[in-house]
Amino acid sequence: MRIDLRNTAPDLYRGLASIEKYIRSSGLPDSTIDLLYLRISQLNGCAYCVDLHSADLKKNGEDDRRIWGVAAWRESPFYTPAERAALALAEEGTLLPGREGVSDAVWEEAAEHYPQERLAALVAVITAMNAWNRIGVINRLSP
Repeated sequence: MRIDLRNTAPDLYRGLASIEKYIRSSGLPDSTIDLLYLRISQLNGCAYCVDLHSADLKKNGEDDRRIWGVAAWRESPFYTPAERAALALAEEGTLLPGREGVSDAVWEEAAEHYPQERLAALVAVITAMNAWNRIGVINRLSP
């Protein structure tokens, strides 16, 4: 680890933890949140977070095939239409393709499955996990 941000910048950790509290109280299913955390971490190459969120999913009783399959969720039959819409939004929100960022089609698909309050929570999931991943990758955290 390059720098111990937990002790050097405790307000940073408290701020991100407050976002997590909001996310967990938003009404989004925990399994959806945790699948998004895992997929975003895979996309960002954060080994620490991939390990952490895989273990969290397993500990919470998630089916192994859903954990392993999230890397290929488009081809895997293990996800609901709402989860697929959330995963698509998470991928585009993480990778920010092209100049337009998240496409209207992906946003509209998510909006068909989630009301505005849950969409706000999805945006928070994507934002917070990308921030945590940046901390993990920059600081070379390992499982």
